[in-house]
Amino acid sequence: MAKIDLIKTEKELLDKISHCGACLEKKFHVKDGHRAIVICGGTGCLSSESGEILAKFKALIEEKGLGDKVTANIVGCFGFCSQGPIVKIFPEETLYTKVKVADVDEIFEKDILKGEIIERLLFIDPVTKEKAIKQHEINFYKLQKRDIALRGNGDINPEDLDEAFGDGSFLGLSKALHMTRQEVIDEVLKSGLRGRGGAGFPTGRKWQFAYNMNVEEKYIICNGDEGDPGAFMDRSIIEGNPVNVIEGMMIAGYAIGAKNGYFYVRAEYPVAVERLKKAISELEEAGLLGDNILGTDFSFRCHIRLGAGAFVCGEETALLNSMEGKRGMPRPRPPFPAVKGLWGQPSVINNVETLANVPYILREGADHYYSFGTSDSKGTKVFALGGKVNNVGLVEVPMGTTLRQLIYDIGGGIPGDKKFKAIQTGGPSGGCLTEKDLDTPIDFGSLIARGSMMGSGGAIVMDEDNCMVDVAKFYMTFICEESCGKCSPCRIGTKRCLEILDKICDGKGSLQDIEDLKELAHVIKTNSLCGLGQTAANPIISTMAAFPEEYVSHVVDKSCHAHVCKSMMQYHIVPDACFGCGACARACPTSAIIKTEEPSKKNPRLFIHTILQNKCIKCGSCMATCRFNSIIKQ
Repeated sequence: MAKIDLIKTEKELLDKISHCGACLEKKFHVKDGHRAIVICGGTGCLSSESGEILAKFKALIEEKGLGDKVTANIVGCFGFCSQGPIVKIFPEETLYTKVKVADVDEIFEKDILKGEIIERLLFIDPVTKEKAIKQHEINFYKLQKRDIALRGNGDINPEDLDEAFGDGSFLGLSKALHMTRQEVIDEVLKSGLRGRGGAGFPTGRKWQFAYNMNVEEKYIICNGDEGDPGAFMDRSIIEGNPVNVIEGMMIAGYAIGAKNGYFYVRAEYPVAVERLKKAISELEEAGLLGDNILGTDFSFRCHIRLGAGAFVCGEETALLNSMEGKRGMPRPRPPFPAVKGLWGQPSVINNVETLANVPYILREGADHYYSFGTSDSKGTKVFALGGKVNNVGLVEVPMGTTLRQLIYDIGGGIPGDKKFKAIQTGGPSGGCLTEKDLDTPIDFGSLIARGSMMGSGGAIVMDEDNCMVDVAKFYMTFICEESCGKCSPCRIGTKRCLEILDKICDGKGSLQDIEDLKELAHVIKTNSLCGLGQTAANPIISTMAAFPEEYVSHVVDKSCHAHVCKSMMQYHIVPDACFGCGACARACPTSAIIKTEEPSKKNPRLFIHTILQNKCIKCGSCMATCRFNSIIKQ
């Protein structure tokens, strides 16, 4: 945008929204041969050269002199990460997947200029094998509701303030400013919105605590310190529509009587940080951040603080210490931050997704928001769906959607027709759920009752090739590295747990080790200071409860049935299947594969190979190289 219009009154805001809405509608429903090209601008696609794809489209538009008929812009994350980079063409809404820079010329020449669909770039369903031309035809999207927390993602340019206005930004704030502060809090309470950062505390109640504090200075803090392995919900929400999150923060600020809001975002999210900075700067220029917003007595400013990537700083009191320039370690509670938080002042800490829900509630009304979800969990939840699933990506589903629908309908099932084994929800703080849990509705209470939790929204799917003892070890390694060390149960207990898991995975464990591990896990859970320590043992507790036979097999039989734990695993060449080509021997980094004098049954002119177990480091290079499936793990 070349010029930012100053918006001083509600009428000017509504006129701006109306005008930009018409422009956005024209972009999506262009006529008279006009076309609009949008390219995913999320971090995942940018790392796969979507920025270069955009640049090439723009260069072709200029080269052909079609600037008045064809536009090309980035948009927020489409969510379908396993199919990125994604390009969508309007008005036909043709969706192209796994686009490369080399494909741009063909798309431009055939689709943009001639209206021909590029069949090879369409999505093919891994189950039905059917091609889909439009986004809404793809099963990945059919059960989703991507217009609340993920509002604007895949539709609007996150770096264009006019497109945010055209999508209805600030209608929620405008409505809130006609209400009393208590009425705004009551509306959020009525909606049933609960915190999306993991704890699920009612958002309106947290706001109420801070509102009731009769002090001059209060703060709103947006927790964007997303650290769970495999989680990228908050990053994508900020990247895709930073204005929506800012508006949610402003509504919260108005409700509790705060004049300043702080975004605490980890520095590893440069795209999110830059887009957030740009949005704040442009909103200040437009007069929508600063003094006397829309001609009212409400004044509010936004600031950004960068986190250094410590997982413990996702815990709200550790986050406060970090913001104050102290070491990121949790504080005892009470007092809670809503009473005594940043610099000793009442502070409401909401995570990114929570604040992204707020404008929708004010704009559409609490009753509408309350109408979908389950009895104790209203609205939608964003998940980063990953692991052993065909359709990896970012999804937003109504609360109450089952795990089966998430994994099989949206996720497209398990690759290679492998058997589903477990899904880890809630990241390191969560637990593993198994096949018997697949019909569990996704809500706060149901997941906790099953021994897991929703957490911030990570969902890692595992199949028959995953060792659950190794999974517990992976998460405990992460927790040990991220523990702040303040309290002994977490600092020492998690280290002892990891040592026992290492021992079991190395084939040196005993039945007593399993009992010690179980007891220690419960001690850590009961006695740790903060949420990190209190949930640190959940992966151990849940895997021991769901897969006790795997732990027993590791210590009694010295066997890992999934063939993951290296000390209990060997690679072997099946003599009858060996072609004798020697590719495995050439790939072996330790020369552990040698040629024998026995001719190959597949090719008598060559000789079969064998693996010297004393030299094998179990790297798997041989198995990955073999074209004849003659190498197995035992």
